[in-house]
Amino acid sequence: MTTKPRHTLTLKDRLSRLDHESACRLLGSRGAKHIREGGQYAIDIDAQVYLGADLFRLSLPEAVVTITLMASARHRLHLHCTACSRACPHMGAALSLILEEKTALGLAAPPAEETPIEQLTDAELIERALEDRRERARTERMTLRSSDPSRPWTDYTITSAESGKSYRVALRGEERGVSYCSCPDFRKNTLGTCKHILHALEKVRKRFPKSKLRQPPRRRGFSVHVRYGETRELRLGLPSRLDDDAEPIVRPLRDRAVDDVNDLLKRVRRLERNGHDVTIYPDAEELIQQRLFLDRIASVVREIREDPAGHPLRRELLARELLPFQLDGIAFAVGAGRAILADDMGLGKTIQGIGVAELLAREAGIERVLVVCPASLKAQWHDEIRQFTDRSSQLVVGGPQERAPQYDNGTFFTICNYEQVLRDILAVEQAPWDLIILDEGQRIKNWEAKTSRVIKGLHSRFALVLTGTPLENRLDELYSVVEFVDDRRLGPGFRFFQRHRVVDERGKVVGYKNLGELREKLSPILLRRTREEVMGELPERTTEILRVAPTQEQLDQHHTHMQVVSTIVKKPFLTEMDLLRLQKSLLMCRMAADSTYLVDKEEPGYSSKLDELDALLERLAGEESRKIVLFSEWTTMIDRIEPLLEKHGLGAVRLDGQVPQKQRQQRVRRFNRDPECRAFLTTNAGATGLNLQAANTVINVDLPWNPAVLEQRISRAHRMGQEQPVHVFVLVTEQTLEENLLGTLSAKHDLALAALDPESEVEAVDLESGMEELKRRLEQLLGAKPEAPVDESARREAAVPEHKQRVAEAGGELVSAAFRFLAEIAPGDADGDSGSDAGAESAADPAARELRRRLDDCIDTDDNGRPTLTVTLPDTDALDALAHAVARFRNASS
Repeated sequence: MTTKPRHTLTLKDRLSRLDHESACRLLGSRGAKHIREGGQYAIDIDAQVYLGADLFRLSLPEAVVTITLMASARHRLHLHCTACSRACPHMGAALSLILEEKTALGLAAPPAEETPIEQLTDAELIERALEDRRERARTERMTLRSSDPSRPWTDYTITSAESGKSYRVALRGEERGVSYCSCPDFRKNTLGTCKHILHALEKVRKRFPKSKLRQPPRRRGFSVHVRYGETRELRLGLPSRLDDDAEPIVRPLRDRAVDDVNDLLKRVRRLERNGHDVTIYPDAEELIQQRLFLDRIASVVREIREDPAGHPLRRELLARELLPFQLDGIAFAVGAGRAILADDMGLGKTIQGIGVAELLAREAGIERVLVVCPASLKAQWHDEIRQFTDRSSQLVVGGPQERAPQYDNGTFFTICNYEQVLRDILAVEQAPWDLIILDEGQRIKNWEAKTSRVIKGLHSRFALVLTGTPLENRLDELYSVVEFVDDRRLGPGFRFFQRHRVVDERGKVVGYKNLGELREKLSPILLRRTREEVMGELPERTTEILRVAPTQEQLDQHHTHMQVVSTIVKKPFLTEMDLLRLQKSLLMCRMAADSTYLVDKEEPGYSSKLDELDALLERLAGEESRKIVLFSEWTTMIDRIEPLLEKHGLGAVRLDGQVPQKQRQQRVRRFNRDPECRAFLTTNAGATGLNLQAANTVINVDLPWNPAVLEQRISRAHRMGQEQPVHVFVLVTEQTLEENLLGTLSAKHDLALAALDPESEVEAVDLESGMEELKRRLEQLLGAKPEAPVDESARREAAVPEHKQRVAEAGGELVSAAFRFLAEIAPGDADGDSGSDAGAESAADPAARELRRRLDDCIDTDDNGRPTLTVTLPDTDALDALAHAVARFRNASS
């Protein structure tokens, strides 16, 4: 008898089967804690993770964790950390990553292809969403604990073995919509069920006979709860046996949604006075409080928004007088309770955020505000809070043990950055926040990213998102940001995408639709004002583009890499390696436009742009009132600019991603306050969100990919509070990729306006498929003509066309004279007739005829019918030599 050989599980097999429970066991008694702490690391899978046939390796800044197979180890998995001798959070980080990112790591197969949801009918869409949850209810491991094992229809606690999270499930029957779960999916999916409810129902059906399941649940008292379906409804639950004294009190609310919360509370108080207990569930209490506040604040908000310019709160709310549109934005956000302020950069979103907190403190009695912002903006928030209000504020600083108690110490404003929220999530979740403010809220635009998931899991009664770019590339990004403010506003993801995305037969997004409906849904919670709308309140701004001719060395580098781009773009299909090569080659092209040193790190580093910048700085240094902000994409370019500032006596500070957080605000203060500090040198990353109103000059040494980033740079200086005209310079290297950057990527801007602008009448935006769109834009970069604002160098060129024409004509006469002189001194024929007719002689000379034929190929005719000879010289030295030779011939002939 032949036995089938037993399959030996590989490392990938064992990692793919790993769940939360077994992962905890791998790390011993503190396994769950290590995994929870390890989950706070932000990990780049491509850069930090290696997974081979027999090795998993995670490289963290302070340690390297490896997982290998070992027969004697638990589950045959052996974990090792280079920094620790026993189970630790570094190992927890590795296991947390494996549990959360199995598909990305190749440990789980992606779902099978199916019809895109955008092509389903509404009934098919709902059925697919339900089937997806049924499948997860069947396959995911969960533990169910009943509060009363003798009854099917009671409260349960359900715990996921995969994530370790627990939720409360209230089973009230098999009908969809009557039960409840505290998980986020149930709250927002509008299906009236979720995987936890479906899992609990399946187990209940196995435990209890059908006769007991058919018996309706017996309610023993009154309760106020929320019913989740297409809409969120307040309901009054009644006991199975209703006393005579209670019946007239509750009769108007039986089996119907409660609209008037004041009336509901009056009836609850009457029931309690009659001796009846009424349970108000936490989500119902939260909804009641929200509706009561919105009803009460509506008149206050209406009064402010009717006349923000004349309202006394303009001068009384904060220590600085607000502009009318800023007070209007504050009133809008407070009136919404949870809102997004999406004003353009430089319109004072920070002061509006502080104003929202102050008005809510006065009107709603809030006491605890969490501000989450990029690390570079923490000190700025701290400074502006101290300037504009007398509320207490603190920056979260120190190591993990020091930070934890800072979140719950009674301070009004607590300011931390996004990375700290990930690392300190337990302490952040346990603190009772009244208001959470997200600055640069586009940080949560990727709805599947860990940062987004963690931030959107935070709880507070009020919420405010501040962002100049809630939508950059896709509607998915806007959906993710809106979820933090109101996770039911745009419906569940499957409904939203079906309603607003247009896809081709392969499921690729090719456009967006029903944008008018989207604007209507967003209008109660999202307010956006553009710079154009309030431009009358901003100082004058002028933009000057300085075009720079590249050196031959720069052109050689640029053309080499652009040939790679051109070759790849012509391919019918692009592979992952093609995309990587594209990315690298385009980067090299942009660097070459600045300096050859950025590409090859070899001196002397040819750069005509640095020469142009040198001349510009010399001119600006002579004007004592100039305060200059210089932007470059690359720190290496900044390194080469710093000596130019020293050369011209311009005291400067530098800010890039390498500057420690504690020094950043010190440098900003020095630039803003020290008259001897006249230049601020920074990268895009270093200047995110900074307020540099002291500057009146912005120099863009190079161009970013996205034109919106260029505008964000300029708005660091050209913003509310600026009292001087702002002069903007943009340096562009000719004949390079930079020439075409400003004219591309406009589709993103169109989509943003269509989705966000309440005045927009656009109903749909068409997009091409992703790869075709990429190729189209690259083709534009290869040959598109840029659309530029006022171009100083072009204006100078346009001012001298007549002069250039006169020089060309004189040069032609000079060269013609030189040729005639050469003919005169050249040896004649045998009879010495050197003065014979040149035309006749050339006609008879075969060599002359051949030369004339070749010269004909270089001849054009100008507007006056005169022949124009165009030749290409090998280099500028040849031009010098020609000029010298012609001059000598002319002198000789005269």
